[in-house]
Amino acid sequence: MQASLRLLKKRRFLPLFVTQLLGAFNDNLFKNAMVLFVVYSVYNDERSETWFSALATGIFILPFFVLSALSGQLADQRDKAKIIRYVKAAEIAIMLVGAAGLAMIWSGIAVHIVAIPLLLVALFAMGVHSTFFGPIKYAILPQHLHDDEVLGGTGLVEAGTYIAILAGTILAGIIPVEVAAIAIVITAVVGYVAGREVPPAPSLLEEQPIDFHVIRSAVTLVRATMHIPRLFLAIMAISFFWAVGSVLFIHFPPLVKNVLFADKPVASLFLAIFSIGIAIGSIAINRLLKGHVSARYAPASVIGMGLCIVAFHIVCAMWVPGSDGKMLSLGGFLAHPLAIALSACLLGVATFGGMFVVPLYAFLTTTVEKCEAARTVAANNIVNSGAMVTGSLIAIGLSIAGISVVNQLLLVALLCLPCAWLAWRLHKACD
Repeated sequence: MQASLRLLKKRRFLPLFVTQLLGAFNDNLFKNAMVLFVVYSVYNDERSETWFSALATGIFILPFFVLSALSGQLADQRDKAKIIRYVKAAEIAIMLVGAAGLAMIWSGIAVHIVAIPLLLVALFAMGVHSTFFGPIKYAILPQHLHDDEVLGGTGLVEAGTYIAILAGTILAGIIPVEVAAIAIVITAVVGYVAGREVPPAPSLLEEQPIDFHVIRSAVTLVRATMHIPRLFLAIMAISFFWAVGSVLFIHFPPLVKNVLFADKPVASLFLAIFSIGIAIGSIAINRLLKGHVSARYAPASVIGMGLCIVAFHIVCAMWVPGSDGKMLSLGGFLAHPLAIALSACLLGVATFGGMFVVPLYAFLTTTVEKCEAARTVAANNIVNSGAMVTGSLIAIGLSIAGISVVNQLLLVALLCLPCAWLAWRLHKACD
């Protein structure tokens, strides 16, 4: 571990690490600050709030679905350090637009006509930003690090990303929206400065023509990957998982506000608990499997996830808000008799989810040759993002149909069944 931490003193690693950390932090701070403020301060009915949360999630994920194949080609064919500089410069402009939208919505200026559309445009642009930066953070490490440093460097990037996501998520529920507007711009500027320090990373391949037809290139990439049975099963199981995850994330803010009658920090706490649970599940399954790539525990894990969602639904249905009509603060929520049970159910959902999905991701890079691993991950990202967009549309449709957020949880739990079936088939295929 200490050998890995020494990389933080190296120019060939530290600037990339800081750039990635700040990008993940900014994504989550902006998105969650926007969604929480709109849900709590603009809309006053559960249907509109769920619709907006679903729309925001879908808009952010859509670029991954459309542009992952193109971003992968560029990362392979061009100097990665140059792409980082362009992408991080674009982030400053995007965050200026996002900050303007937050300032307008806070001031009550043209909220529905200009401010909210402006925020959604900035969110879509951040999705594009993340789509093009994503492949680089993995592809650049083998160029800048020695062979015996790559694993440690990758681990540090993953740990930093997790901490940044958690920090951005929690901070979004605590700080005022006007402070968030300033913070996202400052973070983007610092990220650009860090990105400029990343050493050159020219392409290692012979230059080939890039297919800028985003639909054709995406279809070609997915077809070239999904014909392998084990990859098909793993990618489809992961995609169902992220469809479930996206619907849960969509429902957290309106559920906390309208069912639990709690304020923004509680919604932020829910997102933080979910992130922590995924991390716990990741560690637990690695201990159980002892480094062996296997889907042995995946079917049971996703069934456990579904049962925890059902338990979460039951506790939400039993929840009785305070008699004074005021929203619960974070302290008031934690003092509620059912708070521990609710938090435990949510932690169980995320922990079983981490245990389910981590081994399946390992299949993506161990089933194919190393030279094909990046394309496999890109194909998986395309299918996953399509599933998450579909999950967002399902949430919107169910809300329009008048199904309450609490009852939608039961439908989400049912999605765990096809996940379990796919994971069982994958386990059998690999025996």
